[in-house]
Amino acid sequence: MANTTDVFEFVLLGFPGLSEKFHLVVSLIFFLMYNVSLFSNGLVIALIIQREHLHQPMYVIIGNLALSDLIFDTLTLPKIIAKYWFRDDSLSFNACFFQMFFVHNLGSLDSFIIMLMAVDRFVAICKPLHYCSIITNKVVSIFCFIFWLIAAAVGLGIAVMGARLPYCGPNKIRNCFCSLTPVAVLSCVDSIVTRRTVFTIALVVHLFPLSYIISSYAIIIWKIHLMTHFGNWQNLLYTCTTHWLVIFLYFVPRLAVYVYNQFQLISNADVNTLLICIYTFVPHFISPIIYCLRTEEIKQTLRKVFLNMVSLSLGK
Repeated sequence: MANTTDVFEFVLLGFPGLSEKFHLVVSLIFFLMYNVSLFSNGLVIALIIQREHLHQPMYVIIGNLALSDLIFDTLTLPKIIAKYWFRDDSLSFNACFFQMFFVHNLGSLDSFIIMLMAVDRFVAICKPLHYCSIITNKVVSIFCFIFWLIAAAVGLGIAVMGARLPYCGPNKIRNCFCSLTPVAVLSCVDSIVTRRTVFTIALVVHLFPLSYIISSYAIIIWKIHLMTHFGNWQNLLYTCTTHWLVIFLYFVPRLAVYVYNQFQLISNADVNTLLICIYTFVPHFISPIIYCLRTEEIKQTLRKVFLNMVSLSLGK
């Protein structure tokens, strides 16, 4: 790498046009988001591991999603917080592309895991009598492992493509973390081919799961509408709302920004960075909260844990 580039470190600009008087506010927001994500995702993972009645396929999927989000936030948010608190905004060349690997790896993994949730719901609602024989912990674990491998291959391929570009001038990244597009535009050669290749990969990685999710829920809604009365129809909508909200948070802003960046429809770097932060970080701390509030088993488990803690503290 050192033979092809004169740049040995990159500088994260975060929100490049943000006035310095707002730096503390922005850093506190990032700090709060990270701590909420760390606590909520860690709590979900701990509950699923420790509580035997949560050792079910759906919770294995939720646990994998929580682990992915927790790793992503831990590898990105502390650095941007350090930039605003301690002016520590530089990343070495290798560290930047190491971070880029995980950004694209875990971003891709989330799409696959959410698609697996849709598969679970499709079988549970459309094939309820065969659910236990089709969707088992072993089957779900195998698919999660395969998706981790595929996502790692995607992240590695994108990071390698970015690292192979020569960098010999500007090193200031207009983003809160290293991802391909804001880094590749700093190359001293035309990187349009690399960026379009990665754009195509991103569309395949995200649109394929999204297409399956949309089609599966269309079939679910159509079948339930034909087979049940209005009361059960309302129960179905309530059950699926949690998943639909997570799908919206993960996919819609992400695909919009991908298209905006590809066709350069957003010229304001701060607006672009804000949209990236919305689709990247907001779902990571909102989705576990949604699952805890809308999933009855997790809600009951949390209630029991809380009551046990209260009783122990009162007993002392």
